[in-house]
Amino acid sequence: MQELLCPVMKKCGGCQLLALPYPKQLALKQRRVEALLSSFCPVAPIVGMENPYHYRNKVHAALGLSGKGEIVSGVYAAGTHKIIPVEQCLIEDERADAVVAAVRHLMAQFRLPPYNEDTGRGVMRHVLVRTAHATGQVLVTLVIGRPDFPGRTAFVNALVQACPFITSVVVNLNSQKTSMILGRSSRTAYGKGYIEDVLCGRRFALSPASFYQINAVQTEKLYALAIQGAHLTGRETLLDAYCGVGTIGLAASARAGRVIGVELNPDAVRDAENNARRNGVSNARFYQGDAGRFMQAMAQRGEAADVVMLDPPRAGSDERFLRSLCRMRPKRVVYVSCMPETLARDLRFLTAHGYRALSAAPVDMFPHTEHVETVVMLSHKKPDSVINVKVEFGEGEGKVPLDNIAKRAAAYKPKERVIAR
Repeated sequence: MQELLCPVMKKCGGCQLLALPYPKQLALKQRRVEALLSSFCPVAPIVGMENPYHYRNKVHAALGLSGKGEIVSGVYAAGTHKIIPVEQCLIEDERADAVVAAVRHLMAQFRLPPYNEDTGRGVMRHVLVRTAHATGQVLVTLVIGRPDFPGRTAFVNALVQACPFITSVVVNLNSQKTSMILGRSSRTAYGKGYIEDVLCGRRFALSPASFYQINAVQTEKLYALAIQGAHLTGRETLLDAYCGVGTIGLAASARAGRVIGVELNPDAVRDAENNARRNGVSNARFYQGDAGRFMQAMAQRGEAADVVMLDPPRAGSDERFLRSLCRMRPKRVVYVSCMPETLARDLRFLTAHGYRALSAAPVDMFPHTEHVETVVMLSHKKPDSVINVKVEFGEGEGKVPLDNIAKRAAAYKPKERVIAR
C-alpha cells in the first residue's frame, strides 16, 4: 500500500519520514538504536503501531492572516513566526482538525481578527486541543492576545454547537511577545476546565498546561516494558525521577511497596498529587525539587531506593544526577529515553560506575518522524563469581595435614592491592 502524503510535508517539516513506507521507517529506527546501543546490551525488535496515523492527542494551531487577508491556521515555519496553513494533518487527532476549522469559520463570522504580536491588535492567537484516547473527552483552549474578548460567551456556545464532542473550553490570556503558547491567566468558559483520560488502568486529569504523553496507545506499551523491566515484587521502594504528573509511577504503584516521585515543575507535582488521590493510591508521595539533589539527601540520611526509573528530556541526564544515582546504588535502573544519542552517552557513564545494561527495547512513539523512544534495563554489577572449594583436613591421601595449614595459607595469601580513590 502506498503511503499517504501530506501537501505541506516539505514546508512543515514535522513528519520527516512520511514518504517512507512504515515498515522501512521502523527498520531505520531499529538500525539507529542498534548502532548506538548494541555494544552495551542486546536490542529487542522495535515496537511499532498497528495504525500509525492520527495518534497525536495534543494539537496546537497558530492563527494569522494570509497574504490575501484570509484567516489561516497551522504551524510556524522552522525558526520563524510565519504560519504554514494546515487544514488536515495525518498524525493529529481528526477531532482536533475539526475544532480548528470551526474556530477559523467562527472568527470570520464573529469578526474576530487574529492577534498580531507586533502591533498588539487583534484577539485570537492560538488554539490548543487535547483529546483523551480512552474516554473520548476533548479540551479546547482558546489563547487570546488581549483581555477583552468581544462576544466570548456566544462564540464558545457556537463552537460547542459546531463540535458537540467538546467536553470543556478554557480561555487563556497571553499578551506577551513570546514563543510560549500559554499565558499565566486562564478562565473556564465551558465544562470543568479539564478532561480525564485512562492510562495503564489509572485515571489522569489533563488541564491545558499538563504534561502528558502524546501517543497514548504506544505509551501503554512503553510503560509496560518499563514496569516489567523493574522486576517489582510489591516490596520495593521505587524512585520515579523526572516524574511529571506521576503517570509511570502511579502505573507501577500497585506492584511496588512505595513510590517516590521527584519533579522540578511545581505545577506538575500538584497534578501528580491530585492524580494519586483520584486513583486512591496511598503508597505514592511526590516532591518538588531536583532529582539529583533529592537522591543525595536520601543517601546522606541512609535511605535508598531499590529501583530508580528516569525519563529525562532529550538532552538526557546530567552528570550530577548520574553520580547521585550511582552513589545511592539502587539494585535496578530503568532508563526511558527519547533520544538514543544522549542515552548512549549516559549508559557509558553508568556502565563505568557499577552498572551493566541488560536489555534495550525501542518503541515507535512518533510514527513518520525521526524520533524513537527506548527503554533500557540496568542492574548493579554483582561481585565477581565465587568458586566453592571443598577441602578436607587431616591425615591421608588428598587431605591437607593440619600442621601445614599455616604454611599453605601463607603460600596462597593474595598480594595486597591498592585501590585508587
